[in-house]
Amino acid sequence: MVGVVETDEARQRARELGLDLVEIAADVRPPVCRIMDFGKFKYEKSKKDRANKTKTTELKEVRLGRSMKIDPHDIEIRLKQARKFLMDGHKVQIVQNFRGREMAHKDRGNQRMKEIVEQMEDIAKVELYPRMAGRRMTMVLSPDKAKIQSYRQTHGIKEPEKPKHAPEEEETEASSGNLMDAGEAAALMDAVEGTSAPVEETPSSEAPEAPETPDAEKTPEDG
Repeated sequence: MVGVVETDEARQRARELGLDLVEIAADVRPPVCRIMDFGKFKYEKSKKDRANKTKTTELKEVRLGRSMKIDPHDIEIRLKQARKFLMDGHKVQIVQNFRGREMAHKDRGNQRMKEIVEQMEDIAKVELYPRMAGRRMTMVLSPDKAKIQSYRQTHGIKEPEKPKHAPEEEETEASSGNLMDAGEAAALMDAVEGTSAPVEETPSSEAPEAPETPDAEKTPEDG
């Protein structure tokens, strides 16, 4: 926190640091401004907003081999993966392929799907019952939130941790620089024109802080 300074001086400090003068509280008098990298600020804000959004549910596909002739152990491995998807909140499409004369024994495919439903009923429910499409039999399972919560409590499984957000001043993977849109810059400068404003300086790793000197000792701006 620097204190109350003239707008022109605040602008000069921002230019010396290669940063922007941004109004952050317009409802107070004098308005509060901050010297910051506005492009970086917008990038971090959008990144945080994306992280706060609810995780999108995806449809995962689990294939039970190329035909009905699949080893029971391989089926078990695939169903473990399906269970993981369901526990993570995703829907799962189970696919059973038929080859050659296996098409004459679709009842075996229905039986296999029924067994899968029984194995997954502790955490899932059937959203789309088995149906044939060419040589593929498909079924869609969706996670049952109440059952999953009960399953976690019974087996002592903790809820997955939410992603932690980095502090605003921490360096990010990318920055859009210190440029503001023309409309944003004009609006911000018009708001502070002819007024005094408390200014907060945000340290930047890209440019050292300029020493505070009396106005008389400062070099005039170029052109």
